[in-house]
Amino acid sequence: MSRFAYVNSGFLPHRDACVHIEDRGFQFGDAVYEVWGVRDGHLLDEQGHFDRLYRSLDQLDILFERSQYSLLVTIHELLRRNRIRNGLVYLQISRGVAPRDHAFPQANIAPTVVLTAKRFNFDAAAQRAEHGIRVITQDDERWGRCDIKSVNLLPNVLAKQAAREEGAYEAWLVDGSGLVTEGSSTTAWIVSRDGELITRPLDNHILPGITRKTVIAIAKSMSIPLVERAFSPEEAHSSREAFITSASSFVMPVVQIDDKIIANGTPGSLSLSLRNEYLRAQ
Repeated sequence: MSRFAYVNSGFLPHRDACVHIEDRGFQFGDAVYEVWGVRDGHLLDEQGHFDRLYRSLDQLDILFERSQYSLLVTIHELLRRNRIRNGLVYLQISRGVAPRDHAFPQANIAPTVVLTAKRFNFDAAAQRAEHGIRVITQDDERWGRCDIKSVNLLPNVLAKQAAREEGAYEAWLVDGSGLVTEGSSTTAWIVSRDGELITRPLDNHILPGITRKTVIAIAKSMSIPLVERAFSPEEAHSSREAFITSASSFVMPVVQIDDKIIANGTPGSLSLSLRNEYLRAQ
């Protein structure tokens, strides 16, 4: 079956989708993006991702006038054309096309909109959750506004590649103070020896994860003690449990960090419980 993409105002075969050579997203990374998980045709955490999208656009002063409803109609048509019931939707919006200059274009230009969709094997992700994953730690070398979901992801790419080369699933980034910020594409969590659920508070050093927000709400509804504070790799090594969250991983147990086995080396009961509750709530 042919795969379809959407660029600016039309659907076209995925292999033919392209943007102008002077698109500022291509030239400067002057663009934002969002990713939705799709389960049974439903966008997971739909509103949260839209809210973050429009916040990121506002933070970069990208003038984008299309409504959420208009984007949603386009997303569902793209899913229909690709016959996707379970998968991922990727949306990227750049400032648009203009002669190459670091400063913003003086004249108003139309943003470039790109949408793609693909199938995703959630069964394979569920199998990973049954066994747990390994993460490694890496220095956090990203820019100072990680709260904006921009496409400037080279440090994330290098960290993810380092993890893959070591046979790990993810890399946790560590700041200059020796504290974990987040994963290269995920939110980092631990469960303390006292049973507290711990994740770093929102600031400009981490992305405000949408799955993170939902898991916090679930934890509060379950009366699980929650503390938003930074933690070190050493504290994580000695934790009762650890896990990551993201739009595609949901809640994914971590059983090894660097060369340290977490607890008994199997997914923790709280991690699995939060995963089940997250999926049930969607």
